[in-house]
Amino acid sequence: MTNDYRLQEEFEGLLEACRKRSPNEEELGVIRQAFDLANEAHKGARRRSGEPYIFHPLAVAKIVVNEIGLGYKSVSAALLHDVVEDTDYTVADIQRLFGDKIAELVEGLTKIEGALSNSTQAENFKRIILTLNNDIRVILIKLADRLHNMRTLDSMPENKRSKITGETMYVYVPLALRLGLYSIKTELENIWLKFSQPEEYNKIKTMLDATEASRSNYIELFTQPVKESLYRRGVSFDLVSRTKSVYSIWHKMHVKNISFEEVYDLFAVRIIFDPWPDLSELAQCYEIHSVISRIYKIIPGRTRNWVKTPKANGYEALHETFMGPQGTPVEVQIRSRRMDDIAKHGVAAHWRYKTQQSQESELDKWLEQIRSILENPNINAAEFLDQIHSDLVTSDMYVFTPKGESKLMPKGATVLDFAYYIHSAIGNKAIAAKVNHELTSINHVLKSGDQVEVLTAESQQPQREWLNIVTTTKAKSIITDALKAEAKNRDKDGREIIEQRLQKLGIQPMSRVFNKLAKGYGVTNKEELFSKAGAGLIDFSIFEKILRTNTEKKSVTYWGLKFPLSLIGIGASGDKQKDAKGAIDKKQPYLLQENVIDKTLTYDIAPCCKPIPGDEIIGFVDDNQHVIVHNKNCEEATRLAAQHGDRIIKARWSKHTQQSFLSRLEIRGFDRIGILNELTNIITGRLSVNIRKLFIESHDGIFEGYIDLYVHSKSDLAVLIDEVKGVKGMESVKRADKIPD
Repeated sequence: MTNDYRLQEEFEGLLEACRKRSPNEEELGVIRQAFDLANEAHKGARRRSGEPYIFHPLAVAKIVVNEIGLGYKSVSAALLHDVVEDTDYTVADIQRLFGDKIAELVEGLTKIEGALSNSTQAENFKRIILTLNNDIRVILIKLADRLHNMRTLDSMPENKRSKITGETMYVYVPLALRLGLYSIKTELENIWLKFSQPEEYNKIKTMLDATEASRSNYIELFTQPVKESLYRRGVSFDLVSRTKSVYSIWHKMHVKNISFEEVYDLFAVRIIFDPWPDLSELAQCYEIHSVISRIYKIIPGRTRNWVKTPKANGYEALHETFMGPQGTPVEVQIRSRRMDDIAKHGVAAHWRYKTQQSQESELDKWLEQIRSILENPNINAAEFLDQIHSDLVTSDMYVFTPKGESKLMPKGATVLDFAYYIHSAIGNKAIAAKVNHELTSINHVLKSGDQVEVLTAESQQPQREWLNIVTTTKAKSIITDALKAEAKNRDKDGREIIEQRLQKLGIQPMSRVFNKLAKGYGVTNKEELFSKAGAGLIDFSIFEKILRTNTEKKSVTYWGLKFPLSLIGIGASGDKQKDAKGAIDKKQPYLLQENVIDKTLTYDIAPCCKPIPGDEIIGFVDDNQHVIVHNKNCEEATRLAAQHGDRIIKARWSKHTQQSFLSRLEIRGFDRIGILNELTNIITGRLSVNIRKLFIESHDGIFEGYIDLYVHSKSDLAVLIDEVKGVKGMESVKRADKIPD
């Protein structure tokens, strides 16, 4: 099939999808005009895969209409989203040809693209969220753009993949969840797992494929009596089954330390009904629920009523888990057509169903909260990213004011979070609270249903320690601003003190001098020097001595960063890598940057995940100009890739590695006499592995604990795990993600 024929076929598919949503020929004409302009503007341009570039905006437009459910203006903006960025067309041209709204959407997308190429990852995200102040459709189109980029990740170089997948997992997945785009969230997670942990992904996918037939048979067995009963009741409905995603299965196995066979909720059944005119949707959900409960027993404690209390992203459904045939639990999700549309298309459907009389939703409140935070132009981008990420991934609870008004707060929120949620002035002056009429501190963690009265004092001021108490973005932002204002005054006083000291010595105050003083006092930069001076924490008795000391050291610039010469290895492709003494370094991985071959840097193994040879690894240059090597699966690596994609360094283990690396095995099983002796004999005797630490605790005939030991590689560890699993009574053996220092 030629590209021209395929392009025309793809575009006709887009038009057909748009026609199903709205048959208005005038609107379809705008889409045709946008496609023709984009096709002409991108003529001759190709993506990394070699495919003509126009296929990308066309694919994004199809996602916008099919998977998000937006209208013709958004579809047109999706087709044009790279035109201003990559060609000679301007926003004014788009405005003249397509009107103000489409031009505004394209301009918002162009600003995001400009940020992505010229700013840090954290600043990029801040700019993306800033578009919420204008039109949330910009964010939705950007999510569609990211989804297509993830779908075509195979054509990207490895270090770019790490940057894109890290950013996607840290930013776009939580954002898709908050905006109610569950299918997009799920696909992004699956693609992340496919590239971050390909072996695990393929293993689970293979097991899912192998059990597909048995799952289908069981679903038919479970649903047949349900369908018959609902038909007799006169309910008009569709019944579909949903298999748990590969990522969700992997995550559950990973977190709960269970096998694939132990994941009992591999699938759920969804009932989507046409509501009766004389019965509310909630009442009909209960009616369907009662029909099923007469067939199967309810498993207590698993009811989730998102109809009565919708999620913050607008999601509504009644979830219940029933004990099915053969003792297998089955989750049933009951929702109306309207609820199903919101579940599929998220925020786009949420606003489509809103009426003038409807109350403000929690999603609207969240968006308003984000807008209020963004009104501060000086907010630190990296802090902002962490705070918003935390808000996006946290589930919600309801807390009540003394007057009985309900407030939606994230789970884990404290009294101080609640105080700032009510008003910044209340938060800044908070000293204690009455929770359910009992006096408690501001760091008390709230539970759903708590009634809270905040107590204040005029003498109170925000404290730095409060940042460790609060969990919400709003509270952290207000506290940080207050502390920055205080620090700014302290820095100003400290600078004046130091400049006066220098003037007395006849030395001009300049950056070189300040940096020398900072190094002499053991602080990281001149700002910290001024701050300490302003706080009275500088010992001025050694002031002159530091200034007289010659601290100049030779360094070399490498990838735009300065490294001491002692840290830079020398070698070309095929040469043996040597340390400062000339000995062959058999311990380090090769750290590679694109287009830079076999340059060896000293490195540190990340303390959070402690990767070992055989693990998929990734390197980051930190603020101290050292390379920190993380496991690609590490949560901290994902966060760093999202915030500092420009600092990623490709890494692979040296073939000559002889060093032993610390790993931890988490073990659990049935206690018996002699099991500890048998474990140590296998590990140290049979396998000659050194144990650093061993901790086992027994209770009620069950033992659990961990073993810290030194291994040479992931394959060695796999052999050891298999041997330990063979010990009688051993139930589970798992490599720990983290090893506390």
